[in-house]
Amino acid sequence: MTQKLTCLIVDDETDIRELLTMTLERMEIDTYSASNIAEAKVLLQQRQYALCLTDMQMPGGSGLDLVNHITEFHAGLPVAVITAHASAENAVSALKAGAFDYLTKPISLKQLRPLVEFALKLSTQTNNSAPNTLEMIGDSEPINYVRSMITKLARSQAPVYISGESGSGKELAAKLIHKNSSRVDGAFIAVNCGAIPENLMESEFFGYKKGAFTGANQDKEGMFQAASGGTLFLDEVADLPLAMQVKLLRAIQEKKVRMVGGTAEETVDVRIISATHKNLSEMMDAGLFRQDLYYRLNVIQLKMPALRDRPCDIPLLAELLMAKLCNNLNIAVPQIESDAQSYIKKLQFPGNVRELENMLERALALCDGKKITIEDVMNDDAIRSGNVNKPSFDLDQTSEVSLSDYLEDIEKRAIVKALDTAKNNKTAAAKLLGISFRTLRYRLVKLGLAKEDGADLEGEVQEGEV
Repeated sequence: MTQKLTCLIVDDETDIRELLTMTLERMEIDTYSASNIAEAKVLLQQRQYALCLTDMQMPGGSGLDLVNHITEFHAGLPVAVITAHASAENAVSALKAGAFDYLTKPISLKQLRPLVEFALKLSTQTNNSAPNTLEMIGDSEPINYVRSMITKLARSQAPVYISGESGSGKELAAKLIHKNSSRVDGAFIAVNCGAIPENLMESEFFGYKKGAFTGANQDKEGMFQAASGGTLFLDEVADLPLAMQVKLLRAIQEKKVRMVGGTAEETVDVRIISATHKNLSEMMDAGLFRQDLYYRLNVIQLKMPALRDRPCDIPLLAELLMAKLCNNLNIAVPQIESDAQSYIKKLQFPGNVRELENMLERALALCDGKKITIEDVMNDDAIRSGNVNKPSFDLDQTSEVSLSDYLEDIEKRAIVKALDTAKNNKTAAAKLLGISFRTLRYRLVKLGLAKEDGADLEGEVQEGEV
C-alpha cells in the first residue's frame, strides 16, 4: 500500500489551520499542525513532509525564519508562505529566501490546489529523476554555474529574471528551467514584448471577450490563460510600455487577469520568467521601468555569460552547431580544422552563440564539403570591424610576411572560393561572404581580381562599406 503524503501546516489562527487541513485531507494528504515556529521545528524532527505551508506573521517568529530554518536543515522540502493581501514585499522576501511559492489571504482554494499539486510533483521528481541540463552546452566554470542555478530554480515557483547579451542563450535557460520543474506538463509560452503593437498588448496578454472591440467576433484567451499551469517567458520585457507594466504587475501579484471587455477576473496559475539584454536597473533609475515591477520580476536573477567569457566552450559549441546545420540540410558534417578552431576561439563574438552559428552557416556554404578551413570562417565583416585576432600561423615560416599581407591573401582565397561556389555570380558570391555587392566589386579591384577601373569604384563605395 502506498504511503500517504504529509503536509506541515504552521499558522497561529485556528480557523486557517482547519481550512487547510480539510482541503488537504480531501486531496488524500495527511496533515500535522503547529501554531508557532517552535512547535513546527519539533514536528519537522519527527517525520518527513512533502510540503510545508506557513503563515508569514506569527508570535514568536516569522514565516521567513521558518523558511530559513527549512532551507538550512531540511533541504528539498518545498515550503510555501501565506501572506496578508497587501504584503507583496513579504512574499518577495520569502521567495528570495528559498520559499517554493506563496498564497495571499483570504486563501483561495483555486490557488491552493495547484500549488499543492506542483509541490507534490516536485517531491516525486526529487526522488525519481535527475535534472537534465545537457542542452546548455559547455564545460567552463560560467556555464557549469548556470546549469547548477537552473537546477535550483526549477525547484521553485519564484519569478526569474534572466539577464545577458543578445544571443547568449536566455530563452534556452528559460526553457530548461521549465523543463526541469514541476510545471513540465504545462505549456511554455514565449512572447517577445517588443514585437507586440502597444494597442494590442492588453488583449494579447489577457485575452478579450466577444464584442470588446471591432473585429472581436468571439472570445479569445490571452497568453496568461494559455500558459496557465505552465510558464510564461517574457522576452525583452524592457520594451513593455509603462501602462502595460502596471497591468502586468497586478496580474503577477494577484494571480488573476481580466479579459478586455470582461467584468469578472479569472485565476491563472503562471510562473513568470523574464529576460532582456537591456539594463533594467538603469531604466528604472531613468523612470522607464517601474520599480515595483522590477522587484517583482527580479526575485531571482540568472546572468547568462557572454561567449567571449567562456572561450574553452567554443570548439565544442562549434562542432555541435555544425552538426545541427548539416542535419537540417541532410548533408555530411565537414571537419573543422584546428587552425580554424583556434581562430574562432579568439573572436569576441558580440552576437554570442547566435553570431557563431551564423559564421558557421556561412563557412558551410564556402567550404569544399569535407573540411572547414580558416579561410572559410574568416569574412570581410570581421576583418573590417576589427573583430579578429591574429590568426594562428607559424611566425618562423612567415617572418617576412606582414599581417595585412597575410589577411589579404586569405581574403583573396575566400572571394575566389565564393565566386567559384556561386558559379561567378557576383550577387550570390557577395551574399555568401556576408558583404554588399558594391563592396565585393571594390574588393575585386583592390585585390587585383578584376579588370575594372579601381578609381571609379573607389569613388562609388562609401567609407563605411570598405
